[in-house]
Amino acid sequence: MPAKGEEAAVAHSDVLVVGGGIIGLGVAWRTAQRGLSVAVVDPSPGGGAVRVAAGMLAPVTELQYGEEPLLRLGVASNERYAAFTAELTELTGLDTGYRATGTLAVALDADDRAELRELHAFQARLGLSSEWLTGRECRRLEPMLAPGVRGGLHVADDHQVDGRRLAAALVAACERLGVVFHRAAAAELLTGGHPGAARATGVRLSTGAELSAGCTVLAAGPRSHLLPGLPDGVLPAIRPVKGQVLRLRVPPRYAPFLSRNVRAVVRGQHIYLVPRADGELVVGATTEEQGHDTTVTAGGVYELLRDAHELVPGITELELVETGAGLRPGSPDNAPLLGPTALPGLAAATGHYRNGVLLTPVTADLLADYLATGELPALAADFTPRRFRTEVPA
Repeated sequence: MPAKGEEAAVAHSDVLVVGGGIIGLGVAWRTAQRGLSVAVVDPSPGGGAVRVAAGMLAPVTELQYGEEPLLRLGVASNERYAAFTAELTELTGLDTGYRATGTLAVALDADDRAELRELHAFQARLGLSSEWLTGRECRRLEPMLAPGVRGGLHVADDHQVDGRRLAAALVAACERLGVVFHRAAAAELLTGGHPGAARATGVRLSTGAELSAGCTVLAAGPRSHLLPGLPDGVLPAIRPVKGQVLRLRVPPRYAPFLSRNVRAVVRGQHIYLVPRADGELVVGATTEEQGHDTTVTAGGVYELLRDAHELVPGITELELVETGAGLRPGSPDNAPLLGPTALPGLAAATGHYRNGVLLTPVTADLLADYLATGELPALAADFTPRRFRTEVPA
């Protein structure tokens, strides 16, 4: 086993994961637990969009009409989170910031209240657990809420995790199991075989080194489909969706400022506030179709603070300690791509859009099962990359 943090000169592995965000790291960890040799290619493992993610685990609160398969996947992942994070902490000694806090979604005007009422009825039809509260009951749970809150939904089973802590624990867990980290960029997908029967065989690194693997997994977020050497039609375009977030500090005299995740729609824009146990408060997030730009803008910061102030007026008294922007990987239908692609030897674990943190445990389990057995579990059937009916040229 290589020393901790050391890049070993291992050219072949059973599984090669391209991308060291939390999705790629989760797949690598669970796959290594199955007894396969695993390598991860990423210049900075544990980075990516998770560095700016709020870490809300809210499959019920974020339910949208027509997304029942995604709901099932999200609920399954949320149900695995407590055990997933407990196992990581036991193995590494690192806290992931997992908290069973619940989520309160509130309405600030009559239209929002009507929309939340419809969502509550939809949740009830699906057998989901959520409780309708009056504005007064919402403020009793969270006294810092604005007096004008008209009502809300309390979902006790929506939780949270600290994405940065989770990523650090996943890196450490992978190292404990002998996962090899190649801290360089993947420059080209390598393929082999005769015409009409090509298969992925590994990648060439930006250093010029070549790595081979029995199966290569693309988990590079919005750059997954941009890897040179990837044949046309194997993956649909994964678009980057920019999100700006703020991190504030709650001084001890204001604690507890909020006790649970709080979200709302303000002027048609979704906003959420996620309180950490250490006094940090994460406010997010904008949704911007701006390509691969990750610039933090004055307008983005202003809009988040303005909308957060309408929801929780006391927020303007808090220290603003960090601003950031990241890129969510959005597939054409905003659902993840999980499992084998049309190119033999190549699997995908990307396209999670707003649900990357939430879906990490279930993605890791489903991909590890596929990589170990060659069979994709039924829970992933609606999310195969082949649903877009793309074909690899012969």
